[in-house]
Amino acid sequence: MISLMIIAVVAFLIDALIGDPRSRFHPVVLIGILILVLEKFLRHDSDGYIKKICKGGLLVAVVLLVTYGIGFAIVYGANLLESFTATICIQAVALSFMITPRSLSEAGREIYNYLDAENLTMARYKVGWIVGRDTDYLNESEIVRATVETVSENTIDGIISPLFYFAVGGLPLAIAYRAVNTMDSMLGYKNEKYLYFGRVAARLDDVANFIPARITAILFLISALILNLDFKNAFAMMKRDANKHPSPNGGWAEATVAGALNVQLGGINSYFGVPHFRAYMGDANELLQPQHILSAIRMMYTATIIFLSLSILL
Repeated sequence: MISLMIIAVVAFLIDALIGDPRSRFHPVVLIGILILVLEKFLRHDSDGYIKKICKGGLLVAVVLLVTYGIGFAIVYGANLLESFTATICIQAVALSFMITPRSLSEAGREIYNYLDAENLTMARYKVGWIVGRDTDYLNESEIVRATVETVSENTIDGIISPLFYFAVGGLPLAIAYRAVNTMDSMLGYKNEKYLYFGRVAARLDDVANFIPARITAILFLISALILNLDFKNAFAMMKRDANKHPSPNGGWAEATVAGALNVQLGGINSYFGVPHFRAYMGDANELLQPQHILSAIRMMYTATIIFLSLSILL
C-alpha cells in the first residue's frame, strides 16, 4: 500500500511539473479510438432499444477488459524488471496520464487571464473548450460560472476518482476507471442516438463516481478551512444543494465550492440554441468575478494534496 501511494505522489508531481501532453498517442485518446471502433461495429439505428442497451453493455465490457488488461500488463512488466525505482517510475508515468490537475489549472488560468485583460471574445472561445454549453454570448459572470463549475466537477472524475481507484486496485483499476469516464463522455448522452446505446456507460459512470464525489466534497470542506474560505457556508450549501444537480455526483463538488466562495452556480445554460435550467448551487452573496476561478483552482489543488496525504497516513 505504501508503494502505491508513493506512485500516486510521483504521478501527481509528474503532472504538476510536466503536464498532460497533447498527443494522438495519449492513452485516453487511444481509449477513445477503441470506443469509436467498437461503436462503429455495434451501434445501428435500426436496432430496437433492448438490443441497443445490450450492445452498449457489450462495448462497455470489452473496453473494460482491454483497459484493465493493459494496466495489468504494465504492472506485470514493471515488476519483471525487479527494480523498485523502475516499478515506481513506470507506474507513476502511466498514472499521470489518468489525472488532470495541471490541465484543469491551465485551462482555468488561461480563461482568467483573458478576462483580466478584458478580452471576452477569447475568454468565450476558450471556455467553449471545456464546457458543452453554447458560449458565444456569455458575459463575464457566466464565463466565470462555467469555469468554476468545470474545475469543481472535474476534480471528481479527473483527479479524485482515478486516485481513489488506484488506491483501491492499483494501476489496472485506475485505467479502467478512466475508460468508464471516457465512455460516459462519448456515449452518455440523452439524445436519440445514445439514449439506449449509451445507457450502461452512463449508469456505470454514476456508480463509479458515487463514493469519490462525496469524498471530494469532504476534501473541499477541509480545503475551505485551510484556505480561510467560508467553511460553514460550504457545509450548509453541500447539505442543501448537492442533490439538486442533474447528476447524482456533480452537485457534491459544485455546491461545496459555491458555498466556500459565497457565490451561486447553476442557472440557465444554452445547448445548441435551446435554453435549459440547472438548479442553483449556493447563494449569490458575492457576484461571480474572475478571482473566483483562481480560488476554485486553489481548492482543487488543496483537495488533491489532502487526499494524497491522508491516503499515505491511513
